[in-house]
Amino acid sequence: MIDALKAWPLGAANEIEGRTTGAETSVIVVDMPPGPGPALHRHPYAETFILLEGRARFTIDGRQIEASAGSVLVAPAHAAHTFENPGPGRLLQVDIHASDRFITEWLVPEAERPQG
Repeated sequence: MIDALKAWPLGAANEIEGRTTGAETSVIVVDMPPGPGPALHRHPYAETFILLEGRARFTIDGRQIEASAGSVLVAPAHAAHTFENPGPGRLLQVDIHASDRFITEWLVPEAERPQG
């Protein structure tokens, strides 16, 4: 049985896989300055983005979407997606993966991916 009152540490990368807690979802907390986010990628499950602070420019299956604090976006399963922080301030968002583990197919060669 899972203790629902336990606080789970996110770790150095600000992420946690659900399988470590008995949950069916995995979570990433993004706190980043202006600039590029992850390289273009996709997952075999949906990913939900909840913007808490700042602005983001998402590309989901080739469509650009501008979002700001209070927005919720969903990249459907198998949709190629990425995002960036156009500034001027930091971007704080929660990314919820509909899987108990992260499964990512990178669509850009490693040498071309943003660092960080």
